[in-house]
Order: sequence, then C-alpha cells, then structure tokens
Amino acid sequence: MNTAGPADVPARMGLDLTPFRGLRYDPDRVGSLSAVTSPPYDVVVRPDGLHHLESSDPHNIVRLILPQATTPAARNKKAADTLQRWLAEGVLAADSEPGLYVYEQRADDGMLQRGLIGALRLSEPSEGVVLPHEDVMPHIVADRADLMRATSANLEPLLLTYRGNGSAADATAIIERTAQHPPLLATTTEDGFSHRLWSVTDPEDLTAIQKGLARRQALIADGHHRWATYLRLRAEHPSPSSWDFGLVLLVDTARYPLRVRAIHRLLHHLPVADALAALGDSFRVRPVEGPLSEALEALSVAAAEGNAFLLAGDGAFHLVDHPSPDLLARTVPADRPEAWRTLDATVLHSALLDHIWRIPDVPEHIAYIHDTAATVSKAEHEGGTAVLMHPVCEEVVRDLASLGVTMPRKSTSFGPKPASGLVLRALER
Repeated sequence: MNTAGPADVPARMGLDLTPFRGLRYDPDRVGSLSAVTSPPYDVVVRPDGLHHLESSDPHNIVRLILPQATTPAARNKKAADTLQRWLAEGVLAADSEPGLYVYEQRADDGMLQRGLIGALRLSEPSEGVVLPHEDVMPHIVADRADLMRATSANLEPLLLTYRGNGSAADATAIIERTAQHPPLLATTTEDGFSHRLWSVTDPEDLTAIQKGLARRQALIADGHHRWATYLRLRAEHPSPSSWDFGLVLLVDTARYPLRVRAIHRLLHHLPVADALAALGDSFRVRPVEGPLSEALEALSVAAAEGNAFLLAGDGAFHLVDHPSPDLLARTVPADRPEAWRTLDATVLHSALLDHIWRIPDVPEHIAYIHDTAATVSKAEHEGGTAVLMHPVCEEVVRDLASLGVTMPRKSTSFGPKPASGLVLRALER
C-alpha cells in the first residue's frame, strides 16, 4: 500500500527511528513464547478472548495491556505491579545493548511481512511525518495514557507503513539480509502465524537504516489511540526524554503490502427488528439467504455500487443499501471532500447512528469488533444488531490522509498486526 502524500519529506523532518534495549520474555521462565503473546489490546474480544489468554500462561502479556480490577486506578496499579514483579523475577529482561528489531510474520497461505521495530521520534500531524487517517475516542486515549503513566512502558508497538525506494542503502535491504541469520526468537501463535525476531546492533547498519528513513513519511495503519497517547504523554514530560519517542513497527509496503479489513459495529441495545423498522424507505433492504460467507459476498457486490451494510443478530442477514440521496444531503456534513462524504463509515455514523437510530457512540451502546463471526454471534446472544462493514479501498485511505482529512474512527483494520508481548520498551520514571 502507498503511504499518504509524497514519498519524500525534508530529512530534518523525516522518520527518526532509534535503537532501544528491548524488554523480552525469558523463554526459560514461561511456558512458551506463544502462550505469553496476545493480539493488540483492542482486538481481544472480551470476555472470552481475555479469559482464554489469561489462562494460557500466568505471564501472558494481556495481564499488562488489559489488566482486570474493579476500578481503572486499580487496574493500572495492578499492571504496574505485575510488570515490576516480572522484571524483578527475570520473567522479562532488557537486552544487553540497544538495537532495532527486524520482525517477521508468516502465514500458511504464503503471506509474508517484515518490518522494523524501534523507538520513533514523535511528531504532530501538522508536521507531515506521521499521518493519521482515523479519528480517536478521547476516553480510550485517556485510558491508555493512564496505563502508560502507571507502567512507564510502551507495552505494544503501533503499526506504521512507509514506502522505501528499493536501493541498496534502503532499510529493506538490511531487513532482508538480517532475516537470513538465526533469529533471537521464533514462535507460532494459535492463529497459525509464525513470528521471528532479530536484533540489528551493527553501527553501520543502524546508520544506514536511519539515513534511509530520514526523508520518509509514514501512515498510521493501526494504533491511532496509542499514537495520540504518545503525543499526550510527551507534552507532560520535559524534553529531551524517552517520552519523545514511541514504540512502533514500521513496514515498507512497497515490499510488503498490508491487508485491509473492516471493523464491524455491535449495537448492544437495538434489536434487528427495530433497526430495520426505523429505516423506512431511507434505504433499500433485502434478505440474504445462505451462510455468513455468502452474505458477505452479497455485501461486497453491493458495496461496489455504493454504500452498503449487512445487518445480523436475529438469525438472518439483511442487506441494507441504496441510501436516499435526500437523507444523505440532510445528514452528511458537506464541508468535507467527496471521498470522505461517501465512506460507508461516514454514512453509517451520520445518517444511521446519529439520525435514524439515534445511538450515542459510547461503549455502553456500541462495540467495535474486528472478527466478523464474533460480531454476529455476540449480537445474537445479546439480542442486539451487528452492522457488518465492507473494507474501505486502500487508495481512499491514502488520499484522505494526504489531504489531512481523518476518517471516522474505527473505519479500517490493517494487518497483519504485530503480536503483543514479543518486545516491550521501558520508559524513564
């Protein structure tokens, strides 16, 4: 995938990826590396996924990224105490010298992704170095900031993309050469992905990587809330300090294109029958026969022609498309580019959630879930409505980000996402 905007920016304003001493699990002190990893915090499907991860190993990283207690303050203190205990016991230990980390993910279907994990100097969107493409929810940023303050650590990397130029001096060339050596660690998680990690510590390689990235800009593929958290916490600490940097995985998508998937909505308190009745003649509604796979195919066909959604939760599938032009004119803000106004997420939130269903965008009413089948299952269990989305086109993401226009929050899911728990970054207290 292309990153947003031009490939080059002034070197003094480009990506500054710096080595750090990664915190990593000692394989001799845990059941297995696979058992202590987790998907990113916002991908864990609660509560089933959380309980499964907690029971897989007493040291699973989910105990840090999603600590469980009766109050937010107690949760954050629990995470901080757990981290300090694991460090004291040697469950987690810092590498002996600073480095950048080559990270590889490989799937059975032949998918291969490699990138660099490092500490990236933070920058505001207005500087044009790291570009967001989605809005964030303030309460999530506040929650992540409280956790990061308590632990003084970057517990999981963001996923950023850039485009290399393919030259011999490019960072990707060093990544490929490094991946020919034995890794620091290798594991396969239960989702079938294999993970390998190497450390780059040679001064010449580090200099070459930093020089190759110095004129590049990046697009935030996954982790907008954590990036906003980084910026908030940087503002709280005098510079220079380790808070000027944040943990990221940087992938050259000229070499390794990412996959783009949709993020679905679960409307906890809206039954499907009520959701459909409220639509009236503002949308076309058609039943879709067959299993989920066939319903998603019907959604894909409809989405190629315009805005389309798939509602589920009552044991059936309902294709909702062809929104009324009058409805869109009345509900979708007109002061944005057409590419933004015609996004499915824009129409969903402006026309359906805000206007027709009148559902506030708060966790008590709406859950954002990456897994399609899980969204349907939870809707059926709760008696709510699953709103299944079709993935947005990659080019639209790039073009809007280059214009400085953010998409509605949780509009896209780029992947594969880095596994949490393979490498952490400690911050000064």
